[in-house]
Amino acid sequence: MRRSTSQELDLVFAALADPTRRAILARLVKGDATVNELIAPFGLSQPNISKHLKVLERAGLVSRGREAQFRPVRLNAAPLAGAARWIGNYRQCWEESLDQLADHVEDMKRKEQNEKKRKHKRAGR
Repeated sequence: MRRSTSQELDLVFAALADPTRRAILARLVKGDATVNELIAPFGLSQPNISKHLKVLERAGLVSRGREAQFRPVRLNAAPLAGAARWIGNYRQCWEESLDQLADHVEDMKRKEQNEKKRKHKRAGR
């Protein structure tokens, strides 16, 4: 069954909401890993890591291969592209806000400098 873009985004953002799952993805950027290799750095039990992997799999962020008796976990970054596009739609908003903030800071600096000049002139009389 094909999921809607909205459903895909919901799954990706839900998966990314957990710091352990983000750390698993960061580890997988370095290359495939077995479940046992993923357990070690997190100090979690195999069932707990498996639960995290199932969430990541549902979101399409990881897949499990089959090599002999091993089932390496692989990163699939494609769903992140959809999330990045969605976030990118808001880029103009935050850039405009940052530009407005920068303008406000510059305006405050100019006012402060003008005030210092006025005080200095009054003191020099």
